[in-house]
Amino acid sequence: MRTSFRLVAWLALAPGAAACGSGGPPAPLLLISVDGLRHDYLDKTDLPHLARLVREGVRASLVPAFPTKTFPNHYTIVTGLYPEEHGIVANTMYDAALDAWFSMSNRAAVQDGRWWGGEPIWITAERAGWRTAPLFWPGSEAEIRGLRPTHWVPFDNTMPNETRIDSVLAWLDAPGAVRPVFLTLYVSTVDVAGHDHGPESAELVAALQDLDALVERLLAGLERRQLLDEMNIVLVSDHGHAATSPDRVIVIDDLLPAGLARIVDWSPVLQLRPEPGLEDSVYRVLAGRHPHLQVYRRADVPAHLHYRANPRIQPIVAIADEGWSITTRRRLRERPAALMGANHGWDPALPSMWGTFLAVGPAFRQGLVGDPVASIHLYELMCRLLNLTPAPNSGSPDSTAWMLVGRATAEKGNSEK
Repeated sequence: MRTSFRLVAWLALAPGAAACGSGGPPAPLLLISVDGLRHDYLDKTDLPHLARLVREGVRASLVPAFPTKTFPNHYTIVTGLYPEEHGIVANTMYDAALDAWFSMSNRAAVQDGRWWGGEPIWITAERAGWRTAPLFWPGSEAEIRGLRPTHWVPFDNTMPNETRIDSVLAWLDAPGAVRPVFLTLYVSTVDVAGHDHGPESAELVAALQDLDALVERLLAGLERRQLLDEMNIVLVSDHGHAATSPDRVIVIDDLLPAGLARIVDWSPVLQLRPEPGLEDSVYRVLAGRHPHLQVYRRADVPAHLHYRANPRIQPIVAIADEGWSITTRRRLRERPAALMGANHGWDPALPSMWGTFLAVGPAFRQGLVGDPVASIHLYELMCRLLNLTPAPNSGSPDSTAWMLVGRATAEKGNSEK
């Protein structure tokens, strides 16, 4: 049985065992994140190069962790831990012990290893003696457990996606043991189109077509290097999208009097830090006040969300219903267009929040469409692909065994096309 992190203090995560046996480096693994690529987006238009990955590999829906936000889920994918375990519990956080704030745009916090618990896959590989090159993956800019990846680059949203692909290809040009065995790519254009224009928009379709062209560029580069048949590629997304509307809003000013609590994070998961001695008052004021807002004390957040056991989760957590937004009267008046596209963050049990999983390479079966798989299991899968001994995590290798060459016949619900 895997070690349960519910038995370990979240700031004292035990280090993983030393990894890998003797022999040469494993086949390289490229992990690609297409932010916001909902599980059904590949069916919206003709995408021949993504269709090639489906035809030659494995496809499944990817069920994220809660909250279904960017930083928590990217880090869950590479650690096999729930956000309550690895500590990245939201895109915006406050840590009382550190008396410090974290946000995606706060470069000092992003590069501060104190925020990042657990052991990401690139650290597991580096500890085994292999080189890694995670490009723009959350956590890759920080020193974690005294180590950094061999190659890492501070996030630069202005870097063209084509340049990102070319950077990965250049790293793969390195010879022998100098070549990284684990690399990542990150593309955000689909997520931006979904947020701004919604899941059913022409702009989203255009972003998908742009993504397909990027996949073509990547595959062509790998083919020129005679690497396409020699390495494994795993393409994932951190979450899906649900349409929002100015007609589906919860105006927090109308529910919570000023001065009772500090708002740490906004929508659709409201995190409230009550003023000292006012936790009961804040809960009583909010609970049951709006039919589309579910209000919890941290200890009472539904168990299936795995969102209780971390002090960075604020004392009061309020979750809007699917498609509903939490805002202020002023924001609603001044920026109504911001609520007309799509968002994410809701319960991962909702299909609208499911992302995409595609995998192709010598380790994977071909033409296999599988049942949904939880992102918590991908760290174990990647350790298996790289012949690494995993650090303690909450995933299971059995949950992804069906997609690998040489495994038993796929479980019911998995079909070869």
